[in-house]
Amino acid sequence: MLDNKKILLVISGGIAAYKTLELIRLLKKDNADVTCILTRAGEEFVTPLSVASLSGNKVYTDLFSLTDETEMGHINLSRQNDLIIVAPASADIMAKMTHGMANDLASTTLLASNKSIMVAPAMNPEMWDNPATQNNVKMLRERGIVFCGPEKGDMACGETGEGRMSEAQTIHQAVHDFFFERPLKGKKVLITSGPTYEPLDPVRFIGNRSSGKQGHAIAKSLLKAGAHVTMISGPTNMPDISGVDIQRIETAHEMLDTTLDALPADIVICAAAVSDWALTSPSAQKMKKKSDDDTPEIKLKQNPDILKTISQMTDNRPALVIGFAAETNDLEENAAAKRARKNCDWLLANQVGKDENGTQRGFGTDENEIYFVTQQEQTRWNNMSKDSVAQRLTDHIIRHFNNK
Repeated sequence: MLDNKKILLVISGGIAAYKTLELIRLLKKDNADVTCILTRAGEEFVTPLSVASLSGNKVYTDLFSLTDETEMGHINLSRQNDLIIVAPASADIMAKMTHGMANDLASTTLLASNKSIMVAPAMNPEMWDNPATQNNVKMLRERGIVFCGPEKGDMACGETGEGRMSEAQTIHQAVHDFFFERPLKGKKVLITSGPTYEPLDPVRFIGNRSSGKQGHAIAKSLLKAGAHVTMISGPTNMPDISGVDIQRIETAHEMLDTTLDALPADIVICAAAVSDWALTSPSAQKMKKKSDDDTPEIKLKQNPDILKTISQMTDNRPALVIGFAAETNDLEENAAAKRARKNCDWLLANQVGKDENGTQRGFGTDENEIYFVTQQEQTRWNNMSKDSVAQRLTDHIIRHFNNK
């Protein structure tokens, strides 16, 4: 809860300004006291009335309001709050902050402030990538400005790339991070998730039934615990998670290369169901039947073992490497043997396929039954939701680092 925390929200111009209404609602629900400055450009997207209605406080818009400035309003606004948030932070207002401009109430208040400032950038991807903007970002970071986002995604202008303002929930969580230390804050986590698809030809592939639900649940849980999470996902129908850097791949080789490129990390969790084999020579064209009894010969080769590769690194090995194993039989024996063979620190094994009652287990379901194996411990986690598995794993990770 943000009881008694005073927050000044500066809303600048941009279509993303609509997200600030939800941000105000979330902050108020957490008992924060929210005061808002709305720039003239911001007024083109949200109204002072809507902002005032949600915040419950007067909305400030004009540097030269006689009543406010008689009381030195811009100085008071810059001093009486615990945190100032600029959302959306347009390229214009970030440039003003960088170069000390003060030609409206928002920029004057920011320049006069002696409190911490958090910005949530929002702009066209080309504007974000422009060297002028990146130089401004570098200078602002060096001055201690806290950044939340931006994120990659579709933009209102129709383009796609980095520059999308973070969702209200992500900024709300960033505010919590600012005020409260979370147990995995500062830890970098890398998660692989979902299946891999190994092509037979341009239209067919070798794959498996992994839905990516467990990997996504783990990513959400670790993000909530304060970790910086990158997830490398095979083809799934799971949506992107706001606040998680998600990179999409298809094949095992792509997953390995992307994983290695994302290192170093403090924790690596290999939750993906990586195909063990791929075709030696996938057909460049769709394979066709030449006759009713025609059956093509398929030669397979082993795919790289991502978990083993990372577990056996000699340079910059992650402090904690965790693997998953999907088993159809002899769960406990196979799990213990696989952990030792891969040399990972922990392994979570789960039974997949249909049980004796014909019920599907593991892949594609919302529940998992886990056999948890470390060098010192072997424990069965009885059937629970995949969210509960993720939370229990997160709790183990937190205890692991607290005991170091």
